[in-house]
Amino acid sequence: DVQLVESGGGSVQAGGSLRLSCAAPPGTFKKYCTGWFRQAPGKEREGVAVIFSVGSTNRVYADTVKGRFTISQDNAKNTLNLQMNSLKPEDTGAYFCAAAFSCRQLYGGRWRDQSKYDAWGRGTQVTVS
Repeated sequence: DVQLVESGGGSVQAGGSLRLSCAAPPGTFKKYCTGWFRQAPGKEREGVAVIFSVGSTNRVYADTVKGRFTISQDNAKNTLNLQMNSLKPEDTGAYFCAAAFSCRQLYGGRWRDQSKYDAWGRGTQVTVS
């Protein structure tokens, strides 16, 4: 199993920035496509961004974060990162990183489907006030 550990959450005022990281075992990004999800209190978990790292570096974002968030990988440090700028109160929630062994099953918008992912971190809390 792939073990993922998120960090970097915290409290920030609206308009501020945070950078989340997800530590993964070496070689993870060569085998898995990875992404970020979030879950606000009382709401379903939703996809934030995904990076198709196996064979390409294509990135896809939810419309609600496009232009404000950037997903990236640091292969030297084996981390998946999420740079979040211009944060809004509606960005508040628990943020989770996830890994999918089959990147192909994420195509066509299916990257938003939680069931397509094989491993999850425990999450890190982001609060924007």
